[in-house]
Amino acid sequence: MARTPRERLVRAAPAPVGRGFGRPPMIIVDTVLRRRAQEGRPIRVGMVGAGYMGRGLVRHISTSVAGMRVAAISNRHAANAERAYAEAGLAHVRADTAGAISAAVAGGRPVVTEDAFALIAAEGIDCLVDVTGAVEFGARVTVAAIERGLPVVTMNAELDCTVGPLLAHRARTAGVVLTGADGDQPAVQANLLRFVRSLGVSPLVAGNVKGFQDEYRTPTTQQPFAKRWGQNVRMITSFTDGTKVSFEQAIVANAFGFTVPRRGMYGRDHTGHVDELTGMYDVDELREFGGIVDYVVGAKPAPGVYVLGTHDDPAQRQYLELYKLGRGPLYSFYTPYHLCHFEVPHTVVRAVDFGDAALTPPAGPRVDVVATAKRDLPAGTVLDGIGGYDSYGVAESHAVTRADGLLPMGISEGCVLRRAVARDTVLGYADVSLPPGRLVDALRVEQDNLFAV
Repeated sequence: MARTPRERLVRAAPAPVGRGFGRPPMIIVDTVLRRRAQEGRPIRVGMVGAGYMGRGLVRHISTSVAGMRVAAISNRHAANAERAYAEAGLAHVRADTAGAISAAVAGGRPVVTEDAFALIAAEGIDCLVDVTGAVEFGARVTVAAIERGLPVVTMNAELDCTVGPLLAHRARTAGVVLTGADGDQPAVQANLLRFVRSLGVSPLVAGNVKGFQDEYRTPTTQQPFAKRWGQNVRMITSFTDGTKVSFEQAIVANAFGFTVPRRGMYGRDHTGHVDELTGMYDVDELREFGGIVDYVVGAKPAPGVYVLGTHDDPAQRQYLELYKLGRGPLYSFYTPYHLCHFEVPHTVVRAVDFGDAALTPPAGPRVDVVATAKRDLPAGTVLDGIGGYDSYGVAESHAVTRADGLLPMGISEGCVLRRAVARDTVLGYADVSLPPGRLVDALRVEQDNLFAV
């Protein structure tokens, strides 16, 4: 099915486009890891979730990251955790209690368990990595880890977008680091934003580069791709229907105080270089917004991220022109890749040894992702959630979400429709009955109350 038409909003710019630069590499962490390896005290990682991305992370740490080891893996089906160790060339033991897990970790034996909460309660784990992608279960795991005092590196954008500001508040209160993961696009943007700010440039756009988007993709249409790459078909569907990029950009907005210029962001089609995007925004409008998050479909280099910013000092603008960034007023910076699990160990070291979060919201939410009907839905439909057949997510300002009572995409799974809704209708709390007894609903209420204006 063809991609939904979107506005191609192009604004004239008075100056030529500049040349982009990537962020500087993480350097200090390799020194710390080398010292840990020499001293025989590796960072001991506990991992929850052993899917495609989790297996890649275990293999990478085990074969390429001296000074760190995956000490324990929890997965609801132990066979997947066992597979992760086997693919990394490691023998493992099974354990079902916190005491048994603690003993295995102390003995340097990789351990598999089906009980994530026993892993969290065990002694000897230095950092927890959430690779579940599950909102309700991920919420329970993260809350338990914070209460235990464990640093948490989350690869769970779905949870982060839904109640991340509250969880970050709880973590700060407990003196614990909760951070998004290097390598995924939100933290790649965060590193680039921090780099750009260090130059004295004021970021006004944080953007994500996508290769394809069709809001009406389903697990049926995406099954061949998912099968080819051995990935979860619902996760792949959320990538293609726009839900995941909405989650990612909402996370960046919440961390840096940005907003969306409109529901769904601009989301332009652009097959040229990201540097050319400097001519597609109104700088005065961006300043009025205080900075926005956005994405572009088809730009080069892909699949990277970009930041556009301004500099207020005329003398420094002259230097930027000399250094081939153009005459402004917007300057382009980009990272031409995101390497997912390969960069996660950087985050672990930053959290454990430096108390530094790669990406975390410092205050209340600025942007949410709201559930939107993917097809005409009859009354009584039990919504199948992220990456399903029923709905896709679009980014919306938190102020509008609250004022209009809109339904967050991360809350939508299992909700029952009280009325029929047409395709592309944004759903509200009034349209659904929530499943009983979920922690994520209680956390969402707590978050709304905590950060109420």
